[in-house]
Amino acid sequence: MILNMIERLYVNSPAHTVSQIRNVNFLRKLHPLPPGARVVEIGCGRGVGMQLIMRAFQPASADAVDIDPKMIKLTERRLRALPPGRVNVRLADAHKLPYPDGSIDAVFDFGVLHHLENWRQGLSEVARVLKAGGHFYVEEYFPALYANAIFGRLLAHPTEDRFQAAEFRSALSDEHLKLEQGFAESRFRLLGVAVKGR
Repeated sequence: MILNMIERLYVNSPAHTVSQIRNVNFLRKLHPLPPGARVVEIGCGRGVGMQLIMRAFQPASADAVDIDPKMIKLTERRLRALPPGRVNVRLADAHKLPYPDGSIDAVFDFGVLHHLENWRQGLSEVARVLKAGGHFYVEEYFPALYANAIFGRLLAHPTEDRFQAAEFRSALSDEHLKLEQGFAESRFRLLGVAVKGR
């Protein structure tokens, strides 16, 4: 689902950038990437997340994907200064990622799955493309935040099959993605790292 104007204003704001910096630092402390890693960020937006990933985790190569052509253009512009070949920016749907099974070392999700019409399919795709022992760096939001009396009228989200914390953790487990100790969870969101079982 492409973000509406209000959501686009927020994700392109300095406040969101500050939040992403904190989140990336938290995730890196939970689990740094091994050298030579290949990573994918789903729903890259304007590219701030990928910029932070490259700086904090220093993967060997990375793909930034989004379903919105406008965001892809913004990401390409933002990442232009990086050395050629380090980041590939791709128009792609998180419901059907354009990667072979078990080909990616880490997938990053900064609040994307709850936007998908079929979040379970998106999560299944994350698990499919991850290598055994690969890492899913995840920040996901729950309806208490985005579907309350105020934001529920302003923001565009799927109205069917929304997930709460326990349901999301259960779905991770069903996909053989085990949350590492130290994850942060509240009634509004989950921030953590899950490892794909071997």
